[in-house]
Amino acid sequence: MKYFHGENKAGPYFEGWYLKHQSKDGRALALIPALHIDSGGRSSASLQVISGSRSWWLEYPIRQLHASQDRFSVRLGASRFNRKGMVVDICQDGLSLKGTLAYGPFTPLASDIMGPFRLLAGMQCSHGVISMGHSLTGQLTLNGEVIDFTGGRGYIETDRGRSFPEAYLWTQCAWEGTASASLMLAAATVPLPVGSFTGCICAVLYNGKEYRLATYRGAKIERWSPAMIAVRQGSYRLIAKLQKASSQPLQAPVEGSMRRTIRESLCAEVRYCFWKGQELLFRHTDRCASFEYSRR
Repeated sequence: MKYFHGENKAGPYFEGWYLKHQSKDGRALALIPALHIDSGGRSSASLQVISGSRSWWLEYPIRQLHASQDRFSVRLGASRFNRKGMVVDICQDGLSLKGTLAYGPFTPLASDIMGPFRLLAGMQCSHGVISMGHSLTGQLTLNGEVIDFTGGRGYIETDRGRSFPEAYLWTQCAWEGTASASLMLAAATVPLPVGSFTGCICAVLYNGKEYRLATYRGAKIERWSPAMIAVRQGSYRLIAKLQKASSQPLQAPVEGSMRRTIRESLCAEVRYCFWKGQELLFRHTDRCASFEYSRR
């Protein structure tokens, strides 16, 4: 897997990494370091931070962003993110965030979540999953409040391209119990040279097995709306329903420029049901799920 594609890119282009951390008591914090190059070739970097109750947008000169192509390693200002964990030291624009988290072994997917779509030139947005789940150890201090993430779970994904899709839905969650599980599901309108289509990608890890539902494997979106999605692929059917949410604003790319405002619920209550034929593999309601729906 290549971890950074933006070296020597001309605009419009963006590339970012989404790192979610959730504690055993249901607290969550996500950080999104990113590179963006607008259509005029102007480059900059940013870090977005989102909690369950608010979000922050921080801008950096492009020279303060460094990323590795052959391993997951990103440095932005005084903060570092890699396979071993992250170190953050931020004090600006109303945000004080300091501390160190150690990551356990990553859980990668068996293959690229984009499947054969990764070979299509000029994709508006390409998605990647770096870790479906890993353990956390350590504490962060957010504006004077200590959050202990020891024993919690982490998740990391990445996006790159020119723009976020015109319409999309994305949800992610991970939980422990009688059977540990982790899932991510995204649906989006995908533009073509003539027209467009709605596609989906989904990975479910459950009871030690990986399930892949995707347009390139024959998955069909039965229904989707701002609060639910139903996907069917052969005998498999997955439904995600948003029960309760408190969303925060984030900035998203349009032709490489971060000028679109979307809203994400980092600690949403989402109910997931997953079937194989008539067999219900799991029914789970998660109060620390992430959920995003946006339409321009």
